[in-house]
Amino acid sequence: MTDFVFIDSGVGGIPYMTSLLQKEPGASCIYVADNANFPYGEKSHDQVVACVLELVEKICRRFEPKVIVLACNTISVNALEILRQKFPDVKFVGTVPAIKLAASVTQKKRIGLIATASTCNNPYNMELKKLFADDCQLIMRPDAELISFIEKKAFTAGKEELEAAVKPAIDFFIKEDCDVIVLGCTHFLNIKDVFERAGTIKIVDSVDGVVRHALGLLSDGIPGQGVEFSSKTQAPASLYITGAHNSSYDFICSHYNIAFGGNI
Repeated sequence: MTDFVFIDSGVGGIPYMTSLLQKEPGASCIYVADNANFPYGEKSHDQVVACVLELVEKICRRFEPKVIVLACNTISVNALEILRQKFPDVKFVGTVPAIKLAASVTQKKRIGLIATASTCNNPYNMELKKLFADDCQLIMRPDAELISFIEKKAFTAGKEELEAAVKPAIDFFIKEDCDVIVLGCTHFLNIKDVFERAGTIKIVDSVDGVVRHALGLLSDGIPGQGVEFSSKTQAPASLYITGAHNSSYDFICSHYNIAFGGNI
């Protein structure tokens, strides 16, 4: 069995896996990039659900995961409850935009959300806003172009190219007078430092909360205690893809000491 499987349409969820491994190096982790169907964020609800159901079926047969982390906001807002119904023996952890956290730090009550079109258009965001940020304005920016850049180029891009790619989004939120930006697509987490360098706006995400929740599912809420993790190796994590290979995966595997497993 595998302790944790992380899924996304591409490389977006890598920071969730690396963050979990920093806390629990003995956990066995598999990362699956469904890059044959990238990007999820431009697909309809039904298309996202169909892709994810097929992917999770393969994952369960091959890896027998204890926990699957939906390291993708688009998957989470479209398919989390459906997955829990279809695969009752697997524990699922979703990722949703950190609107609650943003509401706790904003001074101007103007929160920016950068995400996929699917996430921006999902009614779940309005539910989160009503629950946790009812006194705030939520300014949304779908940014498929930046997501595609991160998937294909960001890991090998230079500092100036990265800053140029992020600048239109930062300029947009500055113009809208936002003082906090929620990274509502996991791809953006791979260049969070670029967002932070590009302006004075506070950047928030859901990584810490998601990792704590995932670990808690295997340890009765106490990460690392009372749990015998599956990995016995120095490089417990592996990365698999569903589509064509590109240089980003080579860089990620080398940089984070992840084994490349090939196609699932």
